[in-house]
Amino acid sequence: MIDLELSTEELDAHRDHIVSFIRETVADAGTDSAVLGLSGGIDSTLTAYLAVEALGTENVHGLVMPGAVSREDNMSDAEWVASDLEITYDVFEINPIVDTFLDAYSEAEGDHMAVGNARARTRAVMNYLVANHEGSVVLGTGNRTEALVGYFTKYGDGAVDCHPIGNLYKQQVRQLAVHVGVPDRLAEKEATAGLWAGQTDEEELGIDYDTLDAILALHVDGPLSASATARQVDGASAEDVRRIDEMYRLSEHKRAVPQSPESL
Repeated sequence: MIDLELSTEELDAHRDHIVSFIRETVADAGTDSAVLGLSGGIDSTLTAYLAVEALGTENVHGLVMPGAVSREDNMSDAEWVASDLEITYDVFEINPIVDTFLDAYSEAEGDHMAVGNARARTRAVMNYLVANHEGSVVLGTGNRTEALVGYFTKYGDGAVDCHPIGNLYKQQVRQLAVHVGVPDRLAEKEATAGLWAGQTDEEELGIDYDTLDAILALHVDGPLSASATARQVDGASAEDVRRIDEMYRLSEHKRAVPQSPESL
C-alpha cells in the first residue's frame, strides 16, 4: 500500500496551517465564533479539536443531531467530544423534521438515498439556523478523499462556509487526530455517514479508505495512468481505478459553484 503518512514535522505544519485558516476565515467573516455538527466520527472530532485551538472553547458551538438511524454510540461519542473540549453544545432530534417532509411527499418513504440526503440537508439547515442567530461561521468537516469522489450530500454536509480539513486524505485525518490528542478509539472507529440503518462508508464506496486514498493520490491528484496505479496499489485493479476516476468525474458538479449560461 502507498504510504501517505505525514512526518511529525508535517503534522505540526498542517496543524498550524489549519488553525490559522480557521482563525482567519472566522475573522474575515467579521465574527469570532463558529458552529459545527458533531457526529461522533473522526472528521468532525478533529475539526472540533482544531476549532477550539483556533478560537477558544467559548467560541465553538457544537450541534449533535441524531436521526432515526443514528448509532447510539456515535451520538454518545459526539456528546463526549463536546464535554471533553468543554464547548457549548445542543442536541437536536432531526427525525420529526424529516418526518414532516415525508408527510408532505410520501412517495419518498423507503428511498434510502433520498431520505438519507434529506437527513443531511436538515442538519445543514439547523447548522445555519444556529449560526445565523449567533452571528457565527459554519465549519465543515469534509476531508479530501470524500470530496474527490463526491461522497457527501450536495447542500447537506457540503453546505458550509469552509472545510478546514479538506486538504487531508482520510488516513491523514486519522493520523493528525491522534497527533492532536484525539483518543485512539475515536480515531480508529468504523466510519459511517449515518444516512440509513447499518450503513458504513467503506461498504457504500465499495473500497477501503487506504486503497481509495492511494488511488486518488497517484491517479486523480497524481500523474499515473489507471494501469500504472493498479500496479502500484496492492489489491486494486485497473477497473477499480477507472471506477474511482468515474466517481471523480461524475461528482464534479458537487465541487463547483452552480453554473449559469454564458452571457450573450
